[in-house]
Amino acid sequence: MTTPYDVVVIGAGPVGENVADRIVQGGLTVAIVERELVGGECSYWACMPTKALLRSGAALRAARQVPGAREAVTGDLDVAAVLARRDAFASNWQDDGQVSWLESAGIPLYRGHGRLSADRVVEVTAEDGTTTTLTARHAVVVATGSGALVPDIEGLRDAAPWTSREAVAAKQVPGRLAIIGGGVVASEMATAFSEFGSSVTMLARDGVLHLAEPFVGERVAESLRAKGVSVRIGAEAGSVKRNDDGTVSITLADGEQVDADELLVAIGRTPNTRDLGLDTVGLTPGEWLTVDDTLRVLGADGAPLGDGWLYAAGDVNRRVLLTHQGKYQARAVGDVIVARAKGEAVDDDRWGRHVATADERAVPQVVFTDPEVASVGLTAAAAEAAGLRIRVVDYDLAATAGSSLHAEGYQGHARMVVDEDRKVIAGFTLVGPDVAEMLHAATIAVVGEVPLDRLWHAVPAFPTVSEVWLRLLETYGR
Repeated sequence: MTTPYDVVVIGAGPVGENVADRIVQGGLTVAIVERELVGGECSYWACMPTKALLRSGAALRAARQVPGAREAVTGDLDVAAVLARRDAFASNWQDDGQVSWLESAGIPLYRGHGRLSADRVVEVTAEDGTTTTLTARHAVVVATGSGALVPDIEGLRDAAPWTSREAVAAKQVPGRLAIIGGGVVASEMATAFSEFGSSVTMLARDGVLHLAEPFVGERVAESLRAKGVSVRIGAEAGSVKRNDDGTVSITLADGEQVDADELLVAIGRTPNTRDLGLDTVGLTPGEWLTVDDTLRVLGADGAPLGDGWLYAAGDVNRRVLLTHQGKYQARAVGDVIVARAKGEAVDDDRWGRHVATADERAVPQVVFTDPEVASVGLTAAAAEAAGLRIRVVDYDLAATAGSSLHAEGYQGHARMVVDEDRKVIAGFTLVGPDVAEMLHAATIAVVGEVPLDRLWHAVPAFPTVSEVWLRLLETYGR
């Protein structure tokens, strides 16, 4: 039996859910297909449970940095309570609540593996092997996300390493944890497990948070080392073996051996496109999907497939692998599909309603390490690579009036990257305790392309750490 809808969405993570919601709000019908848990990676193995793992340690550190509160703290982290809180935020890996939301929104859910079998046709294979065929009058949206990349290191796959999923859902804390990688997942999990009592070794071949401003990685690495983490910059795994006693041995490229009870691999992501039937529509299975400004999937000739019926949103298009940017793309995708279906004008100019312009140079990100890292826009290196004529302005966050009130011994740093030709901020980075909540002001400044002359009139409240805005402008010369 074939069931028709205006739109079919493959993937019911936060991106797919947002696409479907915008479609329904626009007056069209939509079905959503999911082979795992409704709510996706973010709800069960990424954003929410990881931050639950990290928050308790951050709260304890904050209390210990303020006299009066410090004296009231009489113990260490209760790891069992932290893991229980993590379980609650992951809904104990049950998706009843998310399914209930779909039902309330009028979005039919098809459980099973969705594959394209022809233009606008999705076949859904359920666990029992039964197949349902869905057809889309207007569009199919691929929102299948990404999975952990496990590299071709000798013996690695046979050693059954942890990926981000196993680390986030761990029921026991290993005595020794080795981590291959130095990016966001590696840094956050090194922070969490070291605070849980694990002896952590971090094999960071390319450095710690190497895509951020250089001072970010330096400060996070210094903090990790202070927690007892062995941060091995430049170390590269040559082979891996799971021993008979369950431990893991990693032989480095220089011959040194690192032993651990568990090994986490966190070096990147790979698209969940291998078994989507992409070959039936002229695309290559297992590859990232390339999209145009309105997120229509492009074929080998660089043009939208057919009449532009196939869209891709979220990680799978590799524009930005962050949940909030995927949801941002989803809003644009849902709205543009509705507009095209109804014959309405498409607003695809820069910063238009139907494009995801912020993906280009205005992406906000927070890394919940100790210290926190918050950034938006371009680093100085990326701005120069993009051909911008820039000026870099740095300021010590500890020199703001609010920092000493916030925490004793507060340490932090702020950097503003100014596009000198337009006199606007091209990038902004903060590193320090609790800087995450300061990021949105910078995001608005970057997205709004607010001139520095106007920012001078945005007066920061006293005494707060946000006074850094005034100090940066003064340093710049306003």
